Amino acid sequence: MRVVIQRVSAAAVKVHDRITGQIGVGLLVLTGFEDADRETDLVWMAGKIARLRVFPDEAGVMNRSVQEAGGEILAVSQFTLYSSLKKGNRPSWARAAKANVAQSMFNHFVDLLSAALGKSVPTGVFGAEMQVTLVNDGPVTLTIDSRAPE
Repeated sequence: MRVVIQRVSAAAVKVHDRITGQIGVGLLVLTGFEDADRETDLVWMAGKIARLRVFPDEAGVMNRSVQEAGGEILAVSQFTLYSSLKKGNRPSWARAAKANVAQSMFNHFVDLLSAALGKSVPTGVFGAEMQVTLVNDGPVTLTIDSRAPE
C-alpha cells in the first residue's frame, strides 16, 4: 500500500463537475493498493496517518497530528501510485491491485481512517475520472509505503 499525503489548507475532489468530497485544513491522502496488501497494511497505514505529526504547535514546530489540529482527511484512490517505467515511456500499472480488490481495500481503509480520526472521511469516486484541487500548506508532501515502513 502506498500513499502520498499532502498537508492542505483546503482540498476538494470533483467527478463530472460535482464535488464528491472536500475539506478545509487537513490531509489529502492519495491511496494506491497492490494485490499483496493485507489487513495489516491497511490498519498500520490508517494509524500512521492519524498519528502523523505534521501540523504546527504553538511554537511553529510540526508536532501535532491532524486530529490534534482539528483537521480533516480527504481520501482519493489513485492506482497510478503503482506505476512502473522500466520499459519505455508508457507507464505500466501491472502491480496495482485489480479494481474489485482495490475498491474493497479502499472502502475498508476509509472506514479505518474514519475510526482513527473520530469523524467521517470524505472521498472521491472509486474508478472515476476525478479532478482534485488543493492548496498545499507548507508545502508538506510525504510518501509512505507499507512495504518499506520508516
